[in-house]
Parts: sequence; structure tokens; C-alpha cells
Amino acid sequence: MKNKYLVLIALSILISCGKGTKKETETGLVKAENQPNIVFILSDDQSWTDYSFMGDENIETPRIDQFAKESLTFTRSYVPTPLCSPSLATIITGLYPKDHGIIGNDKVYKRVKGDRSASKKNRAEAYKPVIAAFEKQTTLPDMLKEKGYLSFQTGKWWHGNHKVGGFDYGMTHGDPKRGGRHGDYGLKIGRTGLDTINNYVDLALKQKKPFFLWYAPFLPHRPHTPPARLYEKYKKKTDSEHLAKYWAMIEWFDETCGQLFDMFEEKGLTENTLFVYVCDNGWRQNPNKSGYMSDSKRAPYDMGIRTPIMYKWAGKIKPEMNNTTITSSIDMVPTVLDILNIEKPKNLPGVSVLDKKALEARKGIFGEVYAHDFDTIENSMYYNMAIFPPYKIIVPDPVRKPKEKVQLFNIDADPFEKNNIANENPEIVLKLKDKIKAFRSK
Repeated sequence: MKNKYLVLIALSILISCGKGTKKETETGLVKAENQPNIVFILSDDQSWTDYSFMGDENIETPRIDQFAKESLTFTRSYVPTPLCSPSLATIITGLYPKDHGIIGNDKVYKRVKGDRSASKKNRAEAYKPVIAAFEKQTTLPDMLKEKGYLSFQTGKWWHGNHKVGGFDYGMTHGDPKRGGRHGDYGLKIGRTGLDTINNYVDLALKQKKPFFLWYAPFLPHRPHTPPARLYEKYKKKTDSEHLAKYWAMIEWFDETCGQLFDMFEEKGLTENTLFVYVCDNGWRQNPNKSGYMSDSKRAPYDMGIRTPIMYKWAGKIKPEMNNTTITSSIDMVPTVLDILNIEKPKNLPGVSVLDKKALEARKGIFGEVYAHDFDTIENSMYYNMAIFPPYKIIVPDPVRKPKEKVQLFNIDADPFEKNNIANENPEIVLKLKDKIKAFRSK
């Protein structure tokens, strides 16, 4: 699908250089001026509880808190899988992992003990066909080209060069020989300022084109190396240096979001920009070491997959704090397409969150957990999840998780999934298993 857009890209370049006809230029600019800019803001490794507005009493997130107040905010939202690469692939395509094919962070490869260089080379070779397959997927930047959008990538990006995702410009080269894996140069954004974003936005303004910006900083992701002023602040709140560093990283991320909002305000872009916020997967900090607790990242529990998702378009989307409706990151692409009056591809499972009837008609969503180093879907599956409030079921794969039992939770009454009620509710278990079976067969 990307090839058919090459003509459009070439035409847009001609127009921006003043070489198009007057009619072409006028048409392009009229479209551009009536389309909102779109910004996806992605947190990286952060629990759904770790925001002030979500009730945390230690972490301060004033800019995100304000953003949440100004947004259509769904506090009970999900990503379909608790791992970075497949989660990001869902956000950019609108597809579940089983459909876009990115189900883990690395394709199974030979690790050479004592030879890191050889291991990296093996990893890169194993991942090549994954990137080639993903390049055939239609991404949001691909879909936006028909409306004349420029697309910019910054931050985390796992799938080779940014152009694989349909971006016109980006920070990630994706070359494994130069350290390309999950973002390379893109990982500097936020941690070392927002100059690249400023330059991208100025480029779009100069060309008088609407734009899509992917802001996925390596924050609060490890390494937890916050500014000293923030670390000292949080050291006063806990005896754990690991918690203090993690909390400080979250406020640092919050500050960068504020810098982004301020940049758009200074350029007069706030009112004509749709901002969407999501976290790629959860993280519960281990207070005794720098890692995460086993019920969060890579786990099927809500600490691994739940996140607030927020949509802000000043004067266009009415702010509301929605604490009941279940939404998913599969809904982000359909919502953008709805706003831009672009027909949603039939293969997208999500709905526009602005379509209340569609949200009410959909009774539940699904989740998937695969091996970090994956092979095929069939031999890499760990868990399937179905979330149909008030119930959530976790079904372990009988081959790879043979010792684990089916778990059923009432997440309305038990949001931290402490009480497995599967044995008391066999009919509900069977019903949700059937829903998963239907989901897997699509």
C-alpha cells in the first residue's frame, strides 16, 4: 500500500517547492488548514496507578494531571500486550499483535556466550524477516498521506528504519551495525530536550502541512537516571533508592510533556492539535532492586496492560473523566480516522471513542502475551485474556504454562486481581473461553 503513496509524496514535495500548479497548491493548502495536527504521546514502562490524577500520593505529575482534566480521559483502558515492541506496533497499526505479527521484542536468535557482537549480529539477522513483514502493514502515517499529512517519528521504534512505519522523517535509523534495535538516536528525545521535535514542527509549518508526531521518549524506562534535583526530592519520600529513582523518572517524563505542550502553545498550535496519550505497558517497581515486579511488565495482569488513554482537542472534544468505559489502544487509530473522515479499513478491530453507540455495543476487548523472544504465534503463546466487565479472564497456554490455572477476576470489585473466582464461576469461564476462541479464529 505504501508504494501507491509515492506519487502523492512526490506531488506534495513539488507543491511545497512552488513547482505545482496554482490549483494544486490551493487545494493542498485548503485541506491542510482544515485538518488538526495529531500528536501521540507514549509513556514507556509505567503503571496505570503511577500518576497524581490516578491517586498516587507520592508521584507528582502536574502537567499530565492538567492534560487529563482537559481531555476525554478513559482511566480504565488497556494495551493488548504488556511488552514494548508489540504494544507500539498495535498503537501505530490499530491491530492486535496476532494480526500485525509483532508478538515479542526479539525473534528467537542464537546468543553467543561471551561474544556480544556476535549475538547482536544474530539478533539482527533473525529480525530482518519480521521487519520485512511489518513493512507490508498499513500504518497510521500511511493512512494520513491521503490527507496531505507529514509524519514524524521520535523516541522508541522497534521496527527498523522509521520509514518502515510510513514516517516521512524520523530519528531512528534502525541499522543494527550502528546500534539500531529499539530506537537508537530516537532514544535521546526528551532525555536531552525536544529540539528535534521543534525542527520537525517548524518544517511542517514552513510547508503549510498538517502533521502527525510520534513522541515516544525512553521515559520513565530504565536506565533510571533522573536529574539530581528530582532524585533528591523523592529520596525524602522513601527509604528505597530504586523507588525514588523510578518516581523521579516519572516526574521527569511529566516535565517533558509540559515542554511539548508549551512548545505547541507558543507556536499557536494547541487549538488545532489532537493530543492522544497512552502508556505502552505497565511497570511496578521492585523496591529492592532496579527491576520490575513479576505481576507487571510481561504479565497478563492489569499492572502489565492497563493504562489511562486520553484524547484532547481544545474546543472540539469535550473533556470528561470516564472511569467506567473500557477502551484499548486498538481504538486510537480508528478515532483519528473518524475525526479526519477517513474510512476505517475493515480489518481494524477497534472503534472510535467518539462514537458512543459503538463503545456501548462493544462489550469487551482482548489481550495476548507471548514470549519475549518469539518464533511463531503457535509456539510462542503464554496467555490469552478477555476483558468483559466486570470480568477478566486469564487463560494460560497449556504447553508453555502447564502448571498455571485459569484465573477469573471481578475487576470492578477487585482491580488489583487478588481473588481468583474461576472455580466458583464455571459458566462465566466457559463463556469467556469461547469468546477467546472466536477472537483467535478471526
